[in-house]
Amino acid sequence: MDIRRLFGANLRRLRDRAGLSQEAVAARMGVDRAHVSLMERGQQNVTLTTLWAACEALGVHPVELFDETVGIDGP
Repeated sequence: MDIRRLFGANLRRLRDRAGLSQEAVAARMGVDRAHVSLMERGQQNVTLTTLWAACEALGVHPVELFDETVGIDGP
């Protein structure tokens, strides 16, 4: 399993669930929209600081971004 793809799939799922655009999440995180896009596609390694910023932006716990029960292709 590619942890970056898993993280990215969950990031997108949670962002969609919150009804937020990549731009809105990026603004809440203090990063560029392209950075969110790279994370969602599993093409960006994230730091702990970025992980925490994503959690705060989405109002979720870190474990939700590593949920393997959803699967990489979504629910």
